[in-house]
Amino acid sequence: MPGVVSKWLDRFSVESQEDSELRGRATAAGCAAIKDAPERERVDIHGVLHDVTLRPVGDVTALEASLYDGTGTITLIWLGRRRIEGIAAGRSLTATGRIGHRGSERVMYNPAYRLDS
Repeated sequence: MPGVVSKWLDRFSVESQEDSELRGRATAAGCAAIKDAPERERVDIHGVLHDVTLRPVGDVTALEASLYDGTGTITLIWLGRRRIEGIAAGRSLTATGRIGHRGSERVMYNPAYRLDS
């Protein structure tokens, strides 16, 4: 049993370090933390894309991506897009737009974005 506990603690420690690093990068970029970002105001957020999916929203196709910054996750939605060059899981970017809700989920529709190199 000690092996299971130590593996869990190691994983928790690594995830905590990664979260701290992501928060530091967002702060250095002058961006708001996702969990503290105000709604319905223009805001810059910075993080890493965890997943990118294509799904219909009503009658419109939309490209959706989950952006994580170490404090929380927000779904970025580009309506009418099937693909955007450079938008892929694992990429780091800064998104600019207004935060709203889709059900209980925080979303940003058609954000402007800057990819990190």
